[in-house]
Amino acid sequence: MIPSANGIPGKEGQGPVRFLVLSASSRRDSLNNRLARLAARNIEEHGGVADFAEMKEFDCPSYDQHGHDRNSSPAGAEEFRKRLEANDAFIISSPEYNFSMPGYLKNAIDWVSRFESHPFNERHAYLMSASPSMGGGNRGLWALRIPLEHLGARVYPDMFSLAAAHQAFNSDGGLANSTLAQRFETTIVAFMDLVEAAKNYPCMKKAWIEFLGEQPDPVVDTRATDD
Repeated sequence: MIPSANGIPGKEGQGPVRFLVLSASSRRDSLNNRLARLAARNIEEHGGVADFAEMKEFDCPSYDQHGHDRNSSPAGAEEFRKRLEANDAFIISSPEYNFSMPGYLKNAIDWVSRFESHPFNERHAYLMSASPSMGGGNRGLWALRIPLEHLGARVYPDMFSLAAAHQAFNSDGGLANSTLAQRFETTIVAFMDLVEAAKNYPCMKKAWIEFLGEQPDPVVDTRATDD
């Protein structure tokens, strides 16, 4: 056994933990884009691999079950699936739209939920938000947890919401408030440690089902559907 980058004993030859870090904003210079880039930087500084992505890379038309039934998932959904499956965990920094998540993010999740590989299932997730408001976009994260947890993602209990985010960043892209910066880094590292432990020392796993005893059936599948 050797110590990993985050202090967890690991087997020699185990690679670094990989994280998809998604800025779920449609605007390139958004506050959530800056927060996601900061998370990616923290991951790299602590020995992980950050796969940074912007929402435009996963752009999809409105979910259409007819399109899914024809095996014609859009390119954005295919790319989202591939990037999820190429990483051990994912982080989403999402803006808040009317007390909820952006519609295009929910739409992308709906498309990806239809893949038979269940890309969200058993993947650890960490949710963040940034907003000029004093709520920091936190209400949107509670809405975002619901579909992800339903799809089997292990959403980290702590969430990070950056209030007054338009005043929170310094010139090098970090957080100006040292106490807040330390809290952010500590939480990112704690999430990394959890993901590394789950990857290298997996516990007994169970197949995802919505209710105890439910048998998967295409007729009653409650993932994205028009019905």
